[in-house]
Amino acid sequence: MKNIKLTTAVLSLTMLFASVSCDKYLDINEDPNNISIDKVTPNELLPVGITSTYEKQSQTLNRFASVVMNSTAGNSLVYGAPFIDDYKPNVSNTFYNDVWDSLFRGIANFEKVITYNDPTNKYVQHKAIAKIMKANYIQILTDLYGDMPYSEAFKGQDNLTPKYDKGENIYKASITDIDNAIKTLETGLGDTPTNDIVFRGDTDKWISFANTLKLRYLLRMSNVTGDMAAFRDQELAKLSGADFIDEDVLENPGYSAANDAQQNPFTNFYVYVSSGTRAVNYSINVASEHIALVLNGNSAGDTRPVYQKFNGIVDGRSSRMFTFIGGKVSGIRQGNLPGQPGVPAAISRFNYGITIGKDSPKKLPNGSDDTADYVAKASAKSGCIMSRAESKFLQAEAALRYPSLFSNASGNFTTAVTASYDFFGATGSAAYLTAIQSVAGLGWTGTDANKLEAIMTQKWIALTGVNPEQSFFDYTRTGFPVTPLATIASNPKPNRLIYPLSEYIGNASNVPAISNADVFSKNQYTPFWARN
Repeated sequence: MKNIKLTTAVLSLTMLFASVSCDKYLDINEDPNNISIDKVTPNELLPVGITSTYEKQSQTLNRFASVVMNSTAGNSLVYGAPFIDDYKPNVSNTFYNDVWDSLFRGIANFEKVITYNDPTNKYVQHKAIAKIMKANYIQILTDLYGDMPYSEAFKGQDNLTPKYDKGENIYKASITDIDNAIKTLETGLGDTPTNDIVFRGDTDKWISFANTLKLRYLLRMSNVTGDMAAFRDQELAKLSGADFIDEDVLENPGYSAANDAQQNPFTNFYVYVSSGTRAVNYSINVASEHIALVLNGNSAGDTRPVYQKFNGIVDGRSSRMFTFIGGKVSGIRQGNLPGQPGVPAAISRFNYGITIGKDSPKKLPNGSDDTADYVAKASAKSGCIMSRAESKFLQAEAALRYPSLFSNASGNFTTAVTASYDFFGATGSAAYLTAIQSVAGLGWTGTDANKLEAIMTQKWIALTGVNPEQSFFDYTRTGFPVTPLATIASNPKPNRLIYPLSEYIGNASNVPAISNADVFSKNQYTPFWARN
């Protein structure tokens, strides 16, 4: 277990103070870099937790999931042979180990809010929101790693070597947290969180998001059997008729281009730094050939079976998601080098729909982007915790699988695709829906298996560059969408990641000894919901 001390929250808080004016978060007249721990309240800790966890989700977790789901590739035109470990994949205790370490640190802020001494119930709403956000990121960690420290975690110096809990028990505990949070918010007790950087104190929206998050938990368990299946069905029944979130769940503590620390972390990592210089990952992170074929309607005439359902269906989101080269998306075949098939001379990168949202940068007289305007808009963009499109896809899947409890599967599917178009600022959703309506595995037609494939395929497109880790979990659970491996792959897609080196050093007596082979086979180390 990473050594997460109480001061972690304060250190993270200092980072946030460096990125926004401190009087927005603290009404005290003292140096924000030397705040005493007794003055750090849930009002400060809550936005820190939300911002720090989103930061990691938007950066290297985004890159891992984008590559493993073949939405992006490494730019072999410039970097020789990039992303080798991703392509093979070579999964070790240093492979994306920052995801575990950083998310644990961020979740520690939520735990500090939850356990804050509050005899007058002043912060009960803060605690409820912290439980919801903790559950959101605990699910991501459990889905990536399986069993992990939970019941004894986040206690700082009081327990530096927490035991590992079963994923099943973590899921149950998180769902209980969500239920308790909803009950608390429904009471209306406590102060309205003045630093709610998501819903600005709207408890009804927090309840709707909590219901949607719970639905995601339960759908992840769609293939479980025995006691966990009984638990799933019992909890699904409680959600029948519930309100689910009907908007994008966005966080924004005051992002701007004032300096690098104040930017949206995705922008600083993938697009531009505040000075207008390209971010370090801009050049290496490019569109894959796979997503180019999908979005272009297989205009290249690729004969591989996976691309036949896309024939002639040009996706109206394509130019908003990736820059156009010669009027279409141009991508690299994962694993190939210049001179080999699938490596064109010019490559597409994330475009305005992903980097800015619905807007676009101003244009200079010569037709090029106004860099300053682009940096300002991309830097100020809100971070997406869950999109409206994902919420609607979850509801479509729930209605497809459990029609006695949920309804309007086709309507939610249609709304989800439309919401994705809206998210990226694209037009033509109606024409696209008409084009796919009779295409099995892409539109709402055919068998239930065809419709499930369509949900997962469309969700994968919708979450590209946004929250692609959810599509990775969907693939592990359902096998959809079908995505080719890199040409140099020597292993299939992993079912999980290996615990980071920090665990094998700091919590050696508890951390399971996971081998590379364990990652690619179904066994006791596979996340419990993916073993069947």
